[in-house]
Amino acid sequence: MIVVSNSGPLIALAKLGLLFIPKDFFGEVFIPEEVWKEVVERGKGKPGADDVKRSNWIKVHEVGDRLCVDILSRDIGRGETEAIILAKKMDAILMMDERIPREIARSLGLEVIGTLGLVYMAIEKKIVNKSFEEIVLEMRKRKIWISDEIIEDIKKRSKI
Repeated sequence: MIVVSNSGPLIALAKLGLLFIPKDFFGEVFIPEEVWKEVVERGKGKPGADDVKRSNWIKVHEVGDRLCVDILSRDIGRGETEAIILAKKMDAILMMDERIPREIARSLGLEVIGTLGLVYMAIEKKIVNKSFEEIVLEMRKRKIWISDEIIEDIKKRSKI
């Protein structure tokens, strides 16, 4: 299973001390160059920058299709754009949290999973020994934005 990530889930998981989750589930995660720049270069000194830089299982991959990047980045951020295009190119699952880019990715036929979805799966598989509610509270405490709608959706689907 191939996985491509945008910056949001990597930063959020690093802030929570849970960046190991994608590695445990997928082995390696691909990111486009713009996500590397956002998290590691421009994000130097911020949460997640050093964690991502040190994670040898996170692989930077060339997107290649500059025309598609230029067109789609008129509507959404360049990191989200490159992640969507790379995921489509690699026929990968996309890790992304932002609503509009997720809708675009799904309209292109991509499977999308967000930070909370990954955390929930990790709790179910006993990879994380905290409750879903504890993680949500920790996210809010650490100023990781997450909508009530997403929380309720996960609770409904998983019958928490």
